[in-house]
Amino acid sequence: MRFNTLAVTTAALLAAGSAHAQYSGGTIKIGVMNDQSGLYADVSGPGGTWAAKKAVEDYGAAAKGLKVEVVFADHQNKPDVGSNIARQWYDVDGVDVIVDVPTSSVALAITQIAKEKNKVFLGSGPASSDLTGKACNANFIHWTYDTWALANGTGKAIVQTGGKSWYFLTADYAFGHALEKDTGDVVKKNGGTVTGAVRHPLSTNDFSSFLLQAQASKAQIVGLANAGGDTINSIKQAAEFGIVEGGQKLAGMLMFITDVHALGLKTAQGLNFTTAWYWDMNDNNRAFAKEFAAANGGKHPTMVQAGIYSSVIHYLKAVEAMKADADGAAVVAKMKSIPTEDKLFGKGTIREDGRHMHDMYLVEVKKPGESKKPWDYVTVKKTIPAAEAFRPLGDGDCSLVKKS
Repeated sequence: MRFNTLAVTTAALLAAGSAHAQYSGGTIKIGVMNDQSGLYADVSGPGGTWAAKKAVEDYGAAAKGLKVEVVFADHQNKPDVGSNIARQWYDVDGVDVIVDVPTSSVALAITQIAKEKNKVFLGSGPASSDLTGKACNANFIHWTYDTWALANGTGKAIVQTGGKSWYFLTADYAFGHALEKDTGDVVKKNGGTVTGAVRHPLSTNDFSSFLLQAQASKAQIVGLANAGGDTINSIKQAAEFGIVEGGQKLAGMLMFITDVHALGLKTAQGLNFTTAWYWDMNDNNRAFAKEFAAANGGKHPTMVQAGIYSSVIHYLKAVEAMKADADGAAVVAKMKSIPTEDKLFGKGTIREDGRHMHDMYLVEVKKPGESKKPWDYVTVKKTIPAAEAFRPLGDGDCSLVKKS
């Protein structure tokens, strides 16, 4: 198992005693768990660890007398690996909060462990809307995006502009299934039809048989209910099969700026996708991206990495206000009671089901000639207000939501 528990101390070691008596172990310990080297490594990975450390630094933890440590581990996109790490962290290593966790199947396992251990889990990377629906609990907050928001941003826009018949190419695990379902519901609600779907293994290299089935469907839209390296490879191979040249269009239901970079504008131009954050929208985002790029080999941050930063800032606000971090459910309740505000996501709130509420954005990939600088890849076509961007509170079947 790849398991790196290197602790990065972000505050000077302060004198022991009453100053830290309220914090378990005398330290606020944050564990960043994600894919450090596989198909989601660029989405969060080492850059996600950097974002968590940067949040601690920008919060001024040391100056406020808080001792904070950030540790990280690679869950390899496997629920059993992620679960073992979570139990080790919570039970033995004194981790108070786990953040990020792309790969919904891993996140769905860890949210139950957080509940069992009464710790905190802040998900920036996972997508399944079940996390604030039937799988919700009082120890979890879903921060950045989810499959419902992606479906209602990208899917709705494409149907409304004429893409009525859909066929899905779906990653065969919890995230892909949720994204296919949520997008299919939106397509049908807006007058479209779903002609079928084919499911592929996570992190496959050969999409030929799946793309041939999508091509044979004759659907106007091939919806890609996958992410990261799988999205990149399916789009590249779709070009080799002439799917777009044959009159069908691709819809990347979950895409990141790093995917566009990997594809290149010539291949990705014209794709629409929904995002919670984009680096070139304002001065604060650009400043963050500049620091991120300098520390991460020139790469620019994704919405997941920005979401990690934002969630850690708000977590630190809550535990500082409480002067305690041991009772995870109490910390999450405190986080829900305080409006969110940070330099990347601006102002927001957290609903009782654990959904962080903020605006989302429908963007379109630029043509090569429209890009004026490195990583200048998309145009924001529409701002989707928070109240419209996420599933209505009463529709998720979350046990935390009071029945009217």
